[in-house]
This record gives sequence, C-alpha cells and structure tokens, in this order.
Amino acid sequence: MALAIALAAWIPGCGVKSAPMAPELVRPEQIRDLRASADPAGIKLSWDRPTHYVGGHLMRDLGSFVILRGSTAGKMDPLVELPVTDRERFSVQREFSYVDGETTPNSHYRYQIVSETVDGHISEPSNEVEFTRVKPSPPPNPANFKLPEPVATDSP
Repeated sequence: MALAIALAAWIPGCGVKSAPMAPELVRPEQIRDLRASADPAGIKLSWDRPTHYVGGHLMRDLGSFVILRGSTAGKMDPLVELPVTDRERFSVQREFSYVDGETTPNSHYRYQIVSETVDGHISEPSNEVEFTRVKPSPPPNPANFKLPEPVATDSP
C-alpha cells in the first residue's frame, strides 16, 4: 500500500492548471484590419493573424478562417473555409491572404472574416470591406506599340 501511495505521488499530472474561463472569453479576438485590393485573378483579401482571446490571454489554438461574402445589399454567406496549419511551427504565419477568383468585373462585393479555434470557438465578424472589381486594362501590345514623338520647342 505504501508503494502505491508513493507511486501515485510520483506520477506527474496532466500539465499546467488554470482557472476555467467563460466560453465568451476564449473566442479569438475580432479581426479589425481586413483589406481588399485588386488582383489580376479577382479580389485579394488580406488580414493579420489574431493573437489573443477576447479575455486577453495569448491564443495558440487558431484553427481556421471563414470568409463571408455578400452583394451590395444582400446578406453575408460563407465563401470558403481556410485551415490554419502552422500551430506546431516555431514561427507562425503573421499575415494571411486569399484571392476571390469567383467574381465578375464591374460587380460590387462585401467581405468579412471570422476566425475559429480548434475547439470551435468563433470570433465576432471582422470589419467589413467593400470592393468593386473593375476590368483590368489590357497590357501594351508590342506589335503596334509606338513611343511618343518628341515635341519640338522653339528656343528664343
């Protein structure tokens, strides 16, 4: 019996213990820097990685992002889920981007993004960005490209 008690005292626990946190405090912090820009393939969205929970603690279990897209006055619908695969790396990715290639020229789009932990805690939607995709201007055609002619000026 004494051996069992001594052995039980020697077996390590399951790790660092901390006080339980309310579910609303372990959601990822809201992304506030979602940006949209033109890309030859569509609309490029960029944002920085959320690093903390709403409760202020450092977040190490970021699992994925869900990009939401809507039209001018329509509701936002999920477009794509992007998994985060760098949790075990020494250096994690600090900025993320996604090109929405399913857009049409001269159409207006709205975007938001939410982040999710591996345990399923979801952030509040990010700031909303709006972008109108314009048809890119064609590149110069080398076959008929001409340099501008110099303009002569009269010197006194």
